[in-house]
Amino acid sequence: MLNLLQPARLPLVAPSILAADFGNMASACKNVLECGADLLHLDVMDGHFVPNLTMGPDLCKALRRALPDAYLDVHLMVSNPAMFVEPFAKAGANHISFHVEAVPPEGIAPLITKIQTLDLQAGLVINPPTPVEKILPFVHLADMTLVMSVNPGFGGQAFIA
Repeated sequence: MLNLLQPARLPLVAPSILAADFGNMASACKNVLECGADLLHLDVMDGHFVPNLTMGPDLCKALRRALPDAYLDVHLMVSNPAMFVEPFAKAGANHISFHVEAVPPEGIAPLITKIQTLDLQAGLVINPPTPVEKILPFVHLADMTLVMSVNPGFGGQAFIA
């Protein structure tokens, strides 16, 4: 299984499945992996933290069944990420990232610990307008940090310059 802390090669290829055909998701994801993707990035949106709705634990579970060796990287763009950690862990996620903007500062470290206690890798995400100081006290706890290059909520956006 992929270890983001010690990958076999860099850079890693981590496509988001947001643009995939949801009617043929397993087949589309299998093709992406066969073309060299290292992991599958699942953009989970709740319609509250961001204005769009996407996928949930059931899709993650279906992908785990169809692609048992795939590394499933779940990106929670949700108002209450703690509520989604256990359902995605049970569904077969390998990694869960959450936005620091969605969690009060005193809840960030415990949420990282909760994710890691479930034998998953934990990631922190920061939005473009958020001061980097908000994430700095926690980066040493996380397995990965993602700095968004777009405002979250929709796929296919141009990068913010």
